[in-house]
Amino acid sequence: MANFLTKQRSWPWQKKSVTSGNINEIWEQLLGQAASNSGINVNWKTVLQYSTAQACIRIIAEDIAQLPFATYKTLPDGGSEQISAHPTHKLLKTKPNSDQTAFEMREQIGLHLVLTNNAYIYKNYVRGEIAELLPFEPHLVEVKRKNNETTYEITLEDGHRETVPSREMWHLRGPSWNGYQGLDGVRLMRDTIGLGLALEAHGAKVFKNGATVGGILSTDQMLTDEQKKALKKSWEEKQSGIDNAYKTAVMWGGMRWTPSATPNDSAQFLETRRFQVEEACRHFKVLPIMVGHADKTTTYASAEQMVLIHLRQTLGPWLSRIEQSANCNLLTDEELAAGYFTKFTRNALLAMTAQVRADFYAKLYGVGALNPNEIRAFEDMNPYDGGNKYRVPLNMEDPANPETEPGNTDNEKPTA
Repeated sequence: MANFLTKQRSWPWQKKSVTSGNINEIWEQLLGQAASNSGINVNWKTVLQYSTAQACIRIIAEDIAQLPFATYKTLPDGGSEQISAHPTHKLLKTKPNSDQTAFEMREQIGLHLVLTNNAYIYKNYVRGEIAELLPFEPHLVEVKRKNNETTYEITLEDGHRETVPSREMWHLRGPSWNGYQGLDGVRLMRDTIGLGLALEAHGAKVFKNGATVGGILSTDQMLTDEQKKALKKSWEEKQSGIDNAYKTAVMWGGMRWTPSATPNDSAQFLETRRFQVEEACRHFKVLPIMVGHADKTTTYASAEQMVLIHLRQTLGPWLSRIEQSANCNLLTDEELAAGYFTKFTRNALLAMTAQVRADFYAKLYGVGALNPNEIRAFEDMNPYDGGNKYRVPLNMEDPANPETEPGNTDNEKPTA
């Protein structure tokens, strides 16, 4: 038994250093990098090299990572409370394994999920309980489906493949066509990313050549092949590159220069680049302002609404996917029946100014919805004795105790 547990603990992390000679990686390089219509090969690595795509992926992954994520239990009289003693609580909120913090693991899961629509986390069971959560790189996992049973084949560093049953794999899926595997995210965005990378490559080459367009050197004289090569080399040495930009060229012997490339302004280069930023954002459902692409209509007054839209339209579906998947994969049927569940604290993203927070707290305190210690907890302040009392205006009675005489405002709500 000890050897089996040791194997379980060690081999999931060996995947990270698969050798370049692995036949599966060779096939991936040959078949997994199909060229986009722009002629640029696109895979998960090149997607991350496109700044807009990387920014969209990071904004979602980092928001998933920074939101508090914990295990709760429904209370008999309504509401819920965190269950810090539950094994899953520590894995999700503090330390999922010996190598990562909870933030790091959730960020990694977010990167995998948003980019590939699949994230794979191995559940290391010890004595019947999940002791660790160990993420795998998606390109090293192959989903197998047979007779309505799903298994996962993992490629290890030596090329060996290990089969993992579905019970031991927490598989997070994005949009799915078949129900057991997320759609190939890289393939879906191949042309969008390919055109964006092509535009970046074009811009880089333009500036590499001194921001000048290509053209033809011509003369009425007959030149030998050696003279042509020497002339081309001499011209490129003197006129190409950033250091030679805007230098004066001296023509002799009836030489003429004829531009053959379309200038960037005529090709609407900048407009196309701006459109590709919006196109990439459209794929990830991220507002352009979230990745630093603002337009003239953006104002500080609309910033709060944009954050709300980001939370509801962009993050909301991903958070719900993770919550529901965690409930099904990390909690038992008995725990679910007993009222256990996992939840992100979405309000953590809604940072407000001091004035807005003060008005918010005052209104909730005034109707007995918050007590002083709860307000202090929101502001990272320690509680004080007597701060657990809920108060209402003099002309209102305590809703928790209808027999309370009006005017008595020192009633304390029962707490679980």
